[in-house]
Amino acid sequence: MNRIFNLGLCVLALSLAACGKQEPKTAATPAPTEYLVGAEATFAPFEYQNEQKEIVGFDVDVMNAIADKGGFKIKFVNTPFEGIFNFLAQGDRDLLASAITITDERKQTVDFSEPYFEANQLIVVPKNSKVTKFADLKSMKVGVQSATTGDEIVQKELGKNNPNIKRLESATLVMKELEGGGVEAVVSDNGVVKNYIKNNPSEGFRLISDPAFSKEYYGIAVKKGNAELLAKVNKGLAAIKADGTYDKIYAKYFADTAK
Repeated sequence: MNRIFNLGLCVLALSLAACGKQEPKTAATPAPTEYLVGAEATFAPFEYQNEQKEIVGFDVDVMNAIADKGGFKIKFVNTPFEGIFNFLAQGDRDLLASAITITDERKQTVDFSEPYFEANQLIVVPKNSKVTKFADLKSMKVGVQSATTGDEIVQKELGKNNPNIKRLESATLVMKELEGGGVEAVVSDNGVVKNYIKNNPSEGFRLISDPAFSKEYYGIAVKKGNAELLAKVNKGLAAIKADGTYDKIYAKYFADTAK
């Protein structure tokens, strides 16, 4: 009898507990995803490090604006250009925004956003150089940044294994090599060489354009097949082009050059 009474008390207690007021459950809000963006921070004005060692530049401003409009968060990570696509393929980076030219060869391994910058290659030589066109470089020592489209173009003209091609890991080092006389000419992207000459006017360089250099377009790269992230990037890019944000960023870095 005692056991039955105790059992009844337990049942009553459980019933009262079940009928008691319960706090409504609130669904947890998932934290925003932060995507890692690879960029080689030696390619001013597109990406470079300021005095605080922060990665800044045109691509950084564009990518931050895209992320804001696309509704996602990003973090830039300094990444060497030679091998940058391997970081993406291995999942160490989610995006690449590093003045990357869209090419058919690269499209085989990564997916690109819509173009966000039009570029072309330029030849840089000392002012007293007799070079007037790309073909004049055939017997000269030419500096290029390794694994860039400039490197590819010079290889086609001079030969892939030509010892006169000097490959360095950054555009800045290539220009320094020209300053020191280690090469007689440099082939690199117009935006970066114009920026370098603007900030180093005493070096006395001359720029040469050539019809052999076709227009290039930069794109933001994502891992092959990542349609969801690519859609976010393109959505943000379209938004900043539509509302004038892109034009303001462009003017900040290239106000003195033709768009």
